[in-house]
Amino acid sequence: MDHKQTGRYWNANASGWTTLSRLGYDTYRDTFNTPAFFQMLPDVAGLAGLDIGCGEGYNTRLLARRAARVMGIDISGVFIHSAQETEKQQSLGIAYQVASAVELPFGDGAFDFATAFMSFMDIPETGKVLAEAYRVIKPCGFLQFSITHPCFDTPHRVNLRGEDGRTYAIEVGDYFHNLDGEISTWLFSAAPADVRQGIPEFQTPRFTRTLSQWLNLLLETGFILERVEEPRPSDEVVSRYPNVQDAQVVAYFFHVRGRRPPLEPGLSSP
Repeated sequence: MDHKQTGRYWNANASGWTTLSRLGYDTYRDTFNTPAFFQMLPDVAGLAGLDIGCGEGYNTRLLARRAARVMGIDISGVFIHSAQETEKQQSLGIAYQVASAVELPFGDGAFDFATAFMSFMDIPETGKVLAEAYRVIKPCGFLQFSITHPCFDTPHRVNLRGEDGRTYAIEVGDYFHNLDGEISTWLFSAAPADVRQGIPEFQTPRFTRTLSQWLNLLLETGFILERVEEPRPSDEVVSRYPNVQDAQVVAYFFHVRGRRPPLEPGLSSP
């Protein structure tokens, strides 16, 4: 499976995904994953940024509200249409474009930084994605991305719950087996049955890599590893959103920031 085939799955998911997430049912994202990402993000005010795999633009809009000049791209035309319609209704100066992370339609060094919120793990050509991000970032610019945690998003995973319904452990296995397009079928667990009715289940191709594979690809591309985080919901968040309690037991998400090194003396910038 390649990025074009994967894109067709995400285009089919896009309408239902947008509906449910805008109703507030993407609770893992909204309650702690995205807030942790922005807590880790450097100051982007006045900088030109590219949001890779922007979906319907939720996080892209948050970037723009931090005074960044943002371009959002996604391989799904349905997602981009939703993002553009929202931009028309509430303009934040964001430009959106249908494009693949594997074939970014921008010149070398076009952006001061790039972000990717929970998108890179859904693209099979991981090395090409990182190489393209590196290419379009200026020297000294950074890439910050979030993915499902490689150690706990494994081919075998079982949520172990006690009699009280609370998760006490996550059983994982086949960590070293890289999935290459196995289809997972699901919907946001926080959405009640009456809301889910009429919305087709998401079908998402899975591509797993080990932690060392991710970090080595980043380093081999040329990035300098700058910071990593493993976000966890607070007790206060869990008291309001009990369904995210399992994310206190193991890290579900992994945040990484890498920086493109400065130019060597005597070389000119793109």
